[in-house]
Amino acid sequence: MQRRRWRGGLGIACTVAVTLVLAACGSSSSSTTSSTTSNAGAHSETGASALPGKGKPAVTLGDENFEEEYVLGSLYQEALQAKGYTVSLKGNIGDAELTYKAFSSGAIDAYPEYTGTLLTAVADIIAPPKSAVGAYQEAKAWLQKHGATMIGPTPFADSDAIGTTKKYAAEHHLTTISQLAPLGKSLTLGGMPEFATRAQALVGLKKAYGINPTFVPLASGLFYNALDSGKVDVSDVFTTDPELESGKYVVLTDPKHVFGFQNVGLVVKQSVVSAEGPAFAQTISLVNNLLTQPAIIALNAAVVNDKQSPAAVAHTFLAANHLL
Repeated sequence: MQRRRWRGGLGIACTVAVTLVLAACGSSSSSTTSSTTSNAGAHSETGASALPGKGKPAVTLGDENFEEEYVLGSLYQEALQAKGYTVSLKGNIGDAELTYKAFSSGAIDAYPEYTGTLLTAVADIIAPPKSAVGAYQEAKAWLQKHGATMIGPTPFADSDAIGTTKKYAAEHHLTTISQLAPLGKSLTLGGMPEFATRAQALVGLKKAYGINPTFVPLASGLFYNALDSGKVDVSDVFTTDPELESGKYVVLTDPKHVFGFQNVGLVVKQSVVSAEGPAFAQTISLVNNLLTQPAIIALNAAVVNDKQSPAAVAHTFLAANHLL
């Protein structure tokens, strides 16, 4: 999976969504208090004895180059800092391959990753897993052979998908990807350039469903613009895109699971897990367990549509869920 920066839109609907998610977890505010301030509060309220990370080695987190990753990085950073850990965050490193290189070289100690992406783009494992649990277990097993592990998975999954406008879907009676095959080369399919060459993308779709579209490379963030303007008939989209909340688009089903399973876990070195103690993994798991599909869509929307910073959104969410 290769993500891109979203464009804005749907501000009112998504503002309501994030409010509901936060309200369901407890009282919240629009505070933009930094993680440093929240840590000070944690120290004063709970005392050093309640801070298992105090005195542990410093940890450097990283994240990839799109908004959802920025949110995840900020969530993990502030939740760990609230437990007394010393955590720095190197954001916007690059795609999955580049970020894993930073991890394996020691430039970062941990980063959030999608199970299916790790298997195909990093581990180069082509055979798709049979389930979400299988994808997580396979990703974790591969990492363990390389001195690392994965703490997760999240309830939400953010996978590629093929989306189109409701109008186009109705005109061609589309509900599933297999129904695109008869359209042949007349079908235009948009996506970032690498979508044309990856197994969990057009290569896999051709093999599994027999589709043979005309591929149109699109720049970052222009998928929905291209659909709206008619530049493409269908496009690569992602299942946590805020735009899908508008009701203007249809996501075609992928019964053969070409796009795999894309739940998130924190990739982290085994040595770091050992050095930081059990509270480190426990804290990450507490954050992961809160990240349902509606929650992550709302968090994404707060950043993309409401123009809040990932750190501010993470702080509000964690505070509402009593993790600060």
